[in-house]
Amino acid sequence: MPELRIAVVGGGIGGLATAAFLKRAGLACTVYEQAAELGEVGAGLVAGPNLVRLLRRLGVLDELLARAVAVDVGWEFRRWADGSVLSAENLAEACERLYGERTYTVHRADLLSVVQATVPADALRLGAKCVGVEIGADGAVLSFADGAATTADVVIGADGVHSTIRNALLGPSSATFSGLCAFRALVPAAAAPAFALRKAHTLWLGPGHHLVHYPISAGKLINIVAFAPAGADVVESWSATATHAEFAAEFDGWDPRLRELIAAAGAPGRWALLDRAPLAQWSHGPATLLGGAAHPMFPFFAQGAAQAVEDAAALALCLAADATEPARALRRYESARRDRTARLQTVSHERAHLNHLPDGPAQQVRDASLSGQDPLAANAWIYGHDAELVPPLWT
Repeated sequence: MPELRIAVVGGGIGGLATAAFLKRAGLACTVYEQAAELGEVGAGLVAGPNLVRLLRRLGVLDELLARAVAVDVGWEFRRWADGSVLSAENLAEACERLYGERTYTVHRADLLSVVQATVPADALRLGAKCVGVEIGADGAVLSFADGAATTADVVIGADGVHSTIRNALLGPSSATFSGLCAFRALVPAAAAPAFALRKAHTLWLGPGHHLVHYPISAGKLINIVAFAPAGADVVESWSATATHAEFAAEFDGWDPRLRELIAAAGAPGRWALLDRAPLAQWSHGPATLLGGAAHPMFPFFAQGAAQAVEDAAALALCLAADATEPARALRRYESARRDRTARLQTVSHERAHLNHLPDGPAQQVRDASLSGQDPLAANAWIYGHDAELVPPLWT
């Protein structure tokens, strides 16, 4: 197998998963991350079966599950005003039977940590902010903020919604502001009301807003993520903050139990949700995109991290199978991933409107339809997917 010089730009979950799956496939790479140290903000995520099966193959699942929570009740929809249950699924019984794996809730930092542990330390370059890339027919030159430069046979842009690599491949463009912002907060289990301690992934739906909560960190913390209309001063940043009063005010008048949970939270983070339409193409010669750089999506189907890891698994397989023709391998990777991720972008975008209906006839129809739905079975195309079953590339 040829010694490919593979550069991965971005050391988040997608970038590190790429390095991990490449190593598993017998390929080395270097990950360039602009931060001085790796880390994730205090936030949770839902690991569905399509993500879990890949983490199992990577050999990190057992360690992650020591810090995770196995979800018994999933997609539990509740009405904003009184907490009445509109729909719920018994994931403890159905999920593994249907898809071969359970669903878990995890702290993002825990997922990052177990994946990073599989990546050789000398494969990471921290404090390396990529500011430009020149793409040629047979490789690329990456330049960095400190004046350094490096050459690579393959460049993988895993650098998020504001991707430098994306701008180099497709031309500069700005994401569209969605008009929504997200609040994130953590509540110590000891301070949380009893209803929030259940092993449940719960969504409260209300006019213009919705709020999600579930336990993480082996049940020691309750993760909250809430969505509301955003003002003009809201920024898109994982480090932006809001006041507790601002967060509480968005859910004034909601069920008292939910307001009790919000009251127990620490100072929340707040950031704007940005939107990008699906791309028709994201691979160009020896360079490609991955995760949020290729297909940023609203978090309403809880698939952002899962799709980045799916990308990583498929990309590693394609490069290992066609290492002498990396540009062809990248086309095969994109062909395997583009339609699926575009569909998830679309349905996640549409969910924002449905979750935020004002009280009235349309909301009543939605609530009635939820009681007759089985999201776990209806979304077999999401949870039953195996990202390593990559079809051949026909050229």
